[in-house]
Amino acid sequence: MADTVRVNDKVITLWRPVGSRELELIAASDMRAFPPRLPEQPIIYPVLTEAYATKIARDWNAPRGGGFVTRFHVRADFLAHYEIRQAGGREFLEYWIPAEHLSAFNAAIVGQIEVVAEYR
Repeated sequence: MADTVRVNDKVITLWRPVGSRELELIAASDMRAFPPRLPEQPIIYPVLTEAYATKIARDWNAPRGGGFVTRFHVRADFLAHYEIRQAGGREFLEYWIPAEHLSAFNAAIVGQIEVVAEYR
């Protein structure tokens, strides 16, 4: 897919908008894992573009106590098992990873999760 950023044939760069509390939990993992989903959150949805993550962090998370854009790299072989979904407009592309696959998703992250933008 054209919007997917491949670092190489084995790793894909993704982004995820998070709020303050989720960022605290990510930091507690030494910036290596996303926290468990809440019961009302059946999926984790990493997004394919920084612009989409920025929109969510700025427009949705920031008014609720702070919004952050994270960037991270995931093994391409792991992501090959999931479809890219469109959430609204053409530019809003994301993977839907079921909550029960979160441990495997976290294990497929290569390196650390980075905060690339903050909105208050």
